[in-house]
Amino acid sequence: MNANPILLQKKYARVIECFAGKMHLTLDDALDFFYHSEVYRLVSEGVSDMHCMSDEYLADELSEEYQANYCTENSSML
Repeated sequence: MNANPILLQKKYARVIECFAGKMHLTLDDALDFFYHSEVYRLVSEGVSDMHCMSDEYLADELSEEYQANYCTENSSML
């Protein structure tokens, strides 16, 4: 099922704002990460109706993805 594009854009804005707050990121950094994330791909493609999940849930998923990427990058620098 595909979501209404306008409603989806509003959802993205809410999720990005929640994610930025959780991870103490600027909105620009959160926005950049979001649009390059697996979460964005799944939501935008309508996979498993991810767009129906709560903003909080999606922000948590983004946080987990961010931490996994951040920890992987830092551990490879050691």
